[in-house]
Amino acid sequence: MPRRTSRLAFVALPVLAAGLVLLPSSGVAADPTASAKEYLDFVKKHAADLRAKDAPPATRDELQKRNAELRKHLLAAWGGFPEMPAPLDPQTHGELKRDGYRVEKVTFQTRPGVRMTANLYLPDRKGKLPAILQVHGHWRGAKQDPVVQSRCIGAAKLGYVVLCVDAFGAGERGVGTALGEYHGDMTAATLLPVGLPFSGLQVYENMRAVDYLLTRPEVDGDRLGITGASGGGNQTMYAGAWDVRFKAVVPVCSVGNYQAYLGAACCMCEVVPGALTFAEEAAILSLVAPRALMVVSATRDAFQFSVGEAKKSLAAAGPAFKLTDGPANLKHAIFESPHDYSRAMREEMYGWMALHLKGEGDGSPVKEPEFKTENPDGLRCYPADKRPADWVTIPRFAAAEGKKLLAARKPPATADEWINVRASLRTALVAKTFGGFPKGGAVDPKQAFKNDGDGFRFTPEPGVTISGKLAGADPAKRLAVVLNLDGAAAARTGPLAAGLEKDGYSVATFDLRATGKLGLPTDRVGRAPDHNTAEWGLWVGRPLLGQWAFDVRRFLDFYEQTHHHLPAEVVVVGEGPAGLVALAAAATDPRVTKAAAVGSLASYVSDEPYTSQRLGLMAPGILRDVGDVAHVAALAAPRRVVIAGGVGGNGKPLTGDQLRTAYQPATAAWGLLEASKELVIDEKADAAAVIAALK
Repeated sequence: MPRRTSRLAFVALPVLAAGLVLLPSSGVAADPTASAKEYLDFVKKHAADLRAKDAPPATRDELQKRNAELRKHLLAAWGGFPEMPAPLDPQTHGELKRDGYRVEKVTFQTRPGVRMTANLYLPDRKGKLPAILQVHGHWRGAKQDPVVQSRCIGAAKLGYVVLCVDAFGAGERGVGTALGEYHGDMTAATLLPVGLPFSGLQVYENMRAVDYLLTRPEVDGDRLGITGASGGGNQTMYAGAWDVRFKAVVPVCSVGNYQAYLGAACCMCEVVPGALTFAEEAAILSLVAPRALMVVSATRDAFQFSVGEAKKSLAAAGPAFKLTDGPANLKHAIFESPHDYSRAMREEMYGWMALHLKGEGDGSPVKEPEFKTENPDGLRCYPADKRPADWVTIPRFAAAEGKKLLAARKPPATADEWINVRASLRTALVAKTFGGFPKGGAVDPKQAFKNDGDGFRFTPEPGVTISGKLAGADPAKRLAVVLNLDGAAAARTGPLAAGLEKDGYSVATFDLRATGKLGLPTDRVGRAPDHNTAEWGLWVGRPLLGQWAFDVRRFLDFYEQTHHHLPAEVVVVGEGPAGLVALAAAATDPRVTKAAAVGSLASYVSDEPYTSQRLGLMAPGILRDVGDVAHVAALAAPRRVVIAGGVGGNGKPLTGDQLRTAYQPATAAWGLLEASKELVIDEKADAAAVIAALK
């Protein structure tokens, strides 16, 4: 197939390769409409500033030092890997014999209780053979999909052992048993609070797949390769960069650069939280040097995977290959094609693998043998509904890890001990979980304040403008901030705002950044209404929960500077998912004298995908570094906090007993400070009861 090396115009792809899941990671770009342009511009500028001083290493010693530092940052972003691997405990679930090869249906353990489903393609050849780990990407059938099967069968018929695995949450490893389930949005989001983001989990699981390959007598462990397309290309890049056992690495339709992700919609499996605070994608590619790396790009792919963006990363990675005497081991193969892993791309991959795993040829394409793919159901390890009832899904794994973290947290025994713990937890919440708060200081009146009757406008930080309304009684006496992540209009027209105003409060309502009128109309993916904007915040190391808490903090700065004082009573109330924002604001700002969470998520621990929540609330590592929702609430003790109703991760209301159990750590904190009456927990999310409890 002819290639074109010139840059073309790139557009979002309304239709992709047959069978490809039409979800963000398949390359569909988000539409940055005017309402969200400010937030997107803010994130892009922040990212550009973070990486403005990047420069390629000039010496091999500089490269080694940079690589060592990068590996530390990556491992921390991924939450670390287990010190001791779990036993593989491999099991065979059947075999298919075909012309020139056979397929074993196998499972093995990647972490305790977590099993990976896989197909092992074994050529009818003797001796130890080179092996390729094939990771599937976002094709509906996962390892069973005909597009994915094609490169497995083709490679097997060319003499490679091929292991094709189902990624966690996909194929046979979904929450349900049917093929075609998407593992992103609020399924993968359950991994964030425990500090084990999906991208790192996949790297470790692919390392365990290599461990399994090395147990097979048919495999030559010194000749291993890895390849995949789309999300599988992303897995290929990270696993290939991290695990030096791979001698040839071929990511397909997946390489661009991190800054190109800003403005796009991509799968949670592609996000490395905080990556832009320590690297660009070129540095990841550089970790492969001097091993063999071929990046495959398509001319009609989405912008973040486009030829032009890939060229930027490859140009920046080139010096690493030169410094390690491996410039010939870096190649960019460009195809006139949409987002795909086509036959021409596969033949290019076969040639690259032949050169670097077999020592055959010069890297030119190798013709693919003819074959027929299987009916996807025939490749399943667990046909129909035969999967074990106790199968560990992503949410079940995340819930188990979350429970371990909470069980290991030693509760303070005295008031003094709690006060010391509280200080360290508050520091961790701001600095580690939220990525820090920008410097506050004076609010510039030229940019920050225009008074139009009861309207106001302010700038919490350069590049972000927030507007809202202040209604009700004399603002010098009592101030209430009512938050709703559906926007200021929803907060303003609700019974809480009206009731607080009637009760004598001056009530402020405003759109937090990337919400309401400042939101992205095309932001929703699956269960996540704020999917794209939340991901962009994760890339720059500032989860939206922290940004939203900072917006509240800066509103208080704005109010104080424009009115010359704050009222003695400052109440922050969050409705629904915004309840966590209210608790975070109270936890981090002592000027908040009272707070309330109404009908809000009561615990990050959920063995089901989050429902009716916001991805922006899922701050990476919060369960590990600070604790659960109750621990965040406890940071406001002994001030008045009202918990009015609550829901589980599945969005269903909790009973009073369930709510009190969830908030037991908070109850203990208020008890140690002899202020138990200041924590009010009520099963009902009734506006009148909330207002009464705040008095």
